[in-house]
Amino acid sequence: MRKIITNTFMTLDGVMQAPGGPDEDTDSGFEYGGWSVTQWDHIMNDAMIEAMKNPYDLLLGRVTYEIFAAHWPLLKDDPTADMFNRINKYVATDTLTNASWENTVLLNQDTIDQIKSLKSTDGIDLQVHGSSNLIQSLLQHGLIDQMNIWIYPLVIGKGKRLFGNGTVPSNFKLVSHAISTTGVIITSFEANGEIPIGSFAL
Repeated sequence: MRKIITNTFMTLDGVMQAPGGPDEDTDSGFEYGGWSVTQWDHIMNDAMIEAMKNPYDLLLGRVTYEIFAAHWPLLKDDPTADMFNRINKYVATDTLTNASWENTVLLNQDTIDQIKSLKSTDGIDLQVHGSSNLIQSLLQHGLIDQMNIWIYPLVIGKGKRLFGNGTVPSNFKLVSHAISTTGVIITSFEANGEIPIGSFAL
């Protein structure tokens, strides 16, 4: 069975919308696109290399896919671009009917059933980058095995959140963590069953 691993940049108040640039995702009038960019350092770079070192395919929502497809194929002599162009890109979408980026597979029927079938096959892990709407569906159906969450020391107050309405109560186990020189908390959690309930009352 393949693992589904999410990779998310998130503010202290849970916002994950448009970390990479002002025009990345302006849905609902979002004005703070690019909030993650100025806080990058060598620790974060090393963590990103570690998270992406093993072979994987991409599982993306439509918006993130279109952002990637408009950027990575245009870069030349770039190792990340070469890898993203080469690997399979699975896109969960209700609206996209064709795609020109090489090695793209559209999951545009019953996407959750298609993802479950994909996950059940033998093969390399499936990494989700961004894709806030897709993550909500994956959380609701208990399909996420590992969540890599980078928590930035700022709050925005509005925007698409990592854990939205409908998130199924779940337990996760912290498996790694680091802190950048800019105060970004770099965490990795694995799914760990249901929430254990206790009491401080004697």
